Amino acid sequence: MNEWSEWRPFPNPRRGDYLQAPFGPGVYELRHKSTGDLILFGQSKNVAWRMSSLLPAGLGCGTRGNSEKRDYVRKHLADIEYRTLACQTAKQAKREEGRLKDKGGYRFYP
Repeated sequence: MNEWSEWRPFPNPRRGDYLQAPFGPGVYELRHKSTGDLILFGQSKNVAWRMSSLLPAGLGCGTRGNSEKRDYVRKHLADIEYRTLACQTAKQAKREEGRLKDKGGYRFYP
């Protein structure tokens, strides 16, 4: 299995920033840069697409049924960083997501 990426600033699409994430299966994790407080995590068959759905409508892609998460990311965008873990299969991504869920301490759960 691959290693977690380094923590990176969450991209601001209004500045032309871009997201560095797997186009295949994997997991992601968001936290506050200033405090280290964990915000949320998730898994997907396409991590880049799923993470971009955290951006406000019109700036990201995909859909996210929980507008509270999108609003939170938009409000705290300058203080959010993320990391990703590419996985070989969707099943492996689900297992990794389970490990993050077991770790706990997140503001939001998927």
